[in-house]
Amino acid sequence: MVFKNAIRRQANGAGRGCAGFPRALLRRGRCLRVAEDRSRGAAGGEEGSALIETAASLPVLFVLIFCFMELCMAFYSYDMISESAREGTRYAMMLSSTCTNSSGASCTATATQVNSYVSGLGWANLAGGTMTVSTTYKTPAGGVGTNIVSDYVVVQITYVFPITMPFVPKNSITLKSASQMPIIQ
Repeated sequence: MVFKNAIRRQANGAGRGCAGFPRALLRRGRCLRVAEDRSRGAAGGEEGSALIETAASLPVLFVLIFCFMELCMAFYSYDMISESAREGTRYAMMLSSTCTNSSGASCTATATQVNSYVSGLGWANLAGGTMTVSTTYKTPAGGVGTNIVSDYVVVQITYVFPITMPFVPKNSITLKSASQMPIIQ
């Protein structure tokens, strides 16, 4: 009987040992996790660090994006006025004082007509600035010319580009472009 009880105890102990081993590991893991949580809480943790980093970096990112957009708008506006000046000189160089249409009537373009042509080209003024057009005629020697063949037509455009960035004082930049071509007919 004593022998049977000893075998039964060994079997029960061995059984408990095998079944208890995974249970002990789980219990040990729970204990380790609790200890890790306690140490994280004491050290400050990293739960809110991503939120703080995002909150600190987003304003810088937005400032860079708005600056880039304003710079692109300024480049677009300069391209708009330089293309408008070239179109104005092309228009004026073809319509000199010797220009007549098929019915024999004069089709001469005056400086005022060139200015209104350039102002009405229809380029999108995305920045909302103001454009001033000035057309003059020069002789090849550099003096004041008239609208005749071999003189030069000069179209100058001044554009006031408003700076519209948030939290920046309302300022403006003056952009200038000019185009010069000889009158050919």
